[in-house]
Amino acid sequence: MRKKKLKIVLPPELPPEISEDEIEVSDEDLQFVNENRDYAGFVSTLDTNSITKHVTRVADVKEDALESLYERRLQKKSLEKANDDDGMQVDPVDALPVKTLDGELYYRTLSKSSNNGFNEDETGGVSDDKGADQSVVKLTKAERRAKLKKSRKEAKKQVKEIVPNTVDVEQLPRAEVLAEVKEDLTAEEEVQRKKCKLAELGTALLADPEANIKFLKEMLQIAGDKDPDIVKLGLLSLSAVFTDIIDLRIRLPTEKELAMTVSKAEKKKRYYEATLLSAYKAYLQKLISLEKQYTFQHVAVRCICSLLDAKPHFNFRENLLAAVVRNISSPDDAIRKLCCSMIKSLFVNEGKHRGEATVEAVRLIADHVKNHNCHLHPDSIQVFMSLSFDDDIGRSSTSNIENNTNNKKSKRRNFKEPQDNDKKRSKRELLKKTRDEVDAELKSASFTIDKEEKRMMQSETLSAVFETYFRILKHTIQPTVAKSKANGGSVVGAYGAHPLLPSCLKGLGKFSHLIDVDFMGDLMNHLKRLASSSNSNDESPCDNCLTVTERLQCCIVAFNVMRSNLDALNVDLQEFFHHLYNLILEYRPGRDQGEVLAEALKTMLCDGRQHDMQRAAAFIKRLATFSLCFGSAESFAALVTLKHLLQKNIKCRNLLENDTGGGSVSGSIAKYQPYSSDPNLSGALASVLWELSLLSKHYHPTVSALASSISSMSTSHNQVYLSTVSPPEAFADLSLERESFDLKSNVRKLNPKRKRANGFEMSACNGTTSDVATLADEEKLRKKLSEYFAVMRDISENGRLRRELDSTTVSLQLYEKYKQQKKRKHVGSKSKEK
Repeated sequence: MRKKKLKIVLPPELPPEISEDEIEVSDEDLQFVNENRDYAGFVSTLDTNSITKHVTRVADVKEDALESLYERRLQKKSLEKANDDDGMQVDPVDALPVKTLDGELYYRTLSKSSNNGFNEDETGGVSDDKGADQSVVKLTKAERRAKLKKSRKEAKKQVKEIVPNTVDVEQLPRAEVLAEVKEDLTAEEEVQRKKCKLAELGTALLADPEANIKFLKEMLQIAGDKDPDIVKLGLLSLSAVFTDIIDLRIRLPTEKELAMTVSKAEKKKRYYEATLLSAYKAYLQKLISLEKQYTFQHVAVRCICSLLDAKPHFNFRENLLAAVVRNISSPDDAIRKLCCSMIKSLFVNEGKHRGEATVEAVRLIADHVKNHNCHLHPDSIQVFMSLSFDDDIGRSSTSNIENNTNNKKSKRRNFKEPQDNDKKRSKRELLKKTRDEVDAELKSASFTIDKEEKRMMQSETLSAVFETYFRILKHTIQPTVAKSKANGGSVVGAYGAHPLLPSCLKGLGKFSHLIDVDFMGDLMNHLKRLASSSNSNDESPCDNCLTVTERLQCCIVAFNVMRSNLDALNVDLQEFFHHLYNLILEYRPGRDQGEVLAEALKTMLCDGRQHDMQRAAAFIKRLATFSLCFGSAESFAALVTLKHLLQKNIKCRNLLENDTGGGSVSGSIAKYQPYSSDPNLSGALASVLWELSLLSKHYHPTVSALASSISSMSTSHNQVYLSTVSPPEAFADLSLERESFDLKSNVRKLNPKRKRANGFEMSACNGTTSDVATLADEEKLRKKLSEYFAVMRDISENGRLRRELDSTTVSLQLYEKYKQQKKRKHVGSKSKEK
């Protein structure tokens, strides 16, 4: 058997020796070696020579054979290299091939000479003697690795020398991002910490205020933070704390009281009150300063209003009231409504502050109106409607006079009586002084108020209210030039030319029974001037003219003032009737308020005594004409007033008669003058209420029923009609029920002779009325009406053609008769000749 030949495997090439300076060791390796120094001790005892000899030897092979094997390996490598292109070599930079249309691949190449030159330059050059060997001998893997490391190390050194700060520039954005993230996290943690701190301090203060009163300063410091959310939270927390811990008004001790020796409990109480008052003062100063900033305005005003509402008797009430009144005309609706509701609460709940805050608030509002020259929001004085006064305010002067006279009489009696000795007199004076001090302390501690003191405060409040109202009236009558100078060149403010006048007139109407008689004449003159300030040109309204609603309100106020002081006044109201008579025609539903017109009709025509016959007839005729021009609500209110006037003035019922020459009682004026501005000169008794005939066919069933009932009234004197509804109630009822009813389908009965010809017309009318009642869409209604009118045109055209046909037929028949008669005459004449 043939012996198998063993294959000799040469050992791998050893890596080249590298100096220790060129070896790069990472920090992780150093750390690992330092931590495991005991395990790496055997490395220092290794024998590298014996290991190298053991690795390079080949077992059972002689040295000559081994050398021949090495030479064969080198020759084999050189032959493989020679088989490649002698002049070209693949470019290592761009080794991607290019494919032609024939499908062959071509590589971009470089010459060996250039490549060798590049290697020579890179490696530092080689001697000419070894040039041949250099083309054959190739560097080992370890040598190439060491060479690459060396080139990288040199490149790093060059980069560090050229650009030393590039690393810092690259690391800077990352550091900034990390710092920002860290700041955000710390800011959130800080916000949560401050919130928890506020909660802890507030809870401790509510649990035991006297022991933890010093925590108020810490809460104030937190409320002064830069973060707006923390500031708002701090303000609200302090508001809740102060609302809970504040009890009675604090009076700080005087210097004489501080010099006295007191107990520990009294010292503790004084410290608590002083700390509370100082913290409360600092908190109010912060609120007033932040109230002017837009970011904190809502929160600051809310805190001010809550404190004033909860504790109106406490210290620094004047500052809170000034802040609230300053924002009572704010352009912000939320702030304005909050302040107005706060003022109304003060006026209604006078038991909390014994009426003192009411007087202060009214004075501040009066000064506020004066400083802004009456150009404020109407809500600024609308709050006066929440005030309430006793009816016996005017009796205070008479009672004071009686008390003074009684005191004088008692003094005279005491003067006649024998005087006591000095000892008894001094004892009596001491007892009186002590009693007065005790009464004063009890009065300050209790919220009950003396009747005389209450009457004095109410009189002061009422005088401030009327001062504001009269200032508004004078400002309204003031000429335009003076207004422009007062307002800095602008006549119309942000809220209109007369923003406070409607609220002023309402207030005068409510408190008219409390006005002093001395001011009645001036007030009535002002109201007359205001009611007569009309604007004849609607396209270019003047700034100083009033609207129809405002002029009607002036008339209402004048009548209320007159009826409240009927015994003391002797005023002719004829001019106000003239204004109302003309304003009825100037009324426009969309522009003016129908409620005010209905109230004026009730106050001036329905209430009070019986009117003059000529004036009553003029108003009856004008109201009937007015009812034809406007909506159902206005018409119903006017008809209710008309019926009431007919009930009170029996002679005016002659207007219901249908005589050819007008009513049976024509009066001094024989012809009706509809355009007369004076109701006494209109001659309405010479006219007839023909409007009721049209109103009885009104689309609204209520209006038509009322018009029919008025038409059926008799002129007999023994009939009594009772009106159950007033004009304002009638207007309110139909304004709420507007468009909430079904139209009537009141179809007339046709003549039997025309029934056949107009049968289609009847069906068309029925169809049209039913469509109007059921269809709300305007397009469908227009379409139905167009169809209806088209049919009506066809019917009328058909009738015309029929009439023409009949006339033509009749004319032909007459012509035939004429020809026959002519023929007969001709035949008769011939027979006579023969």
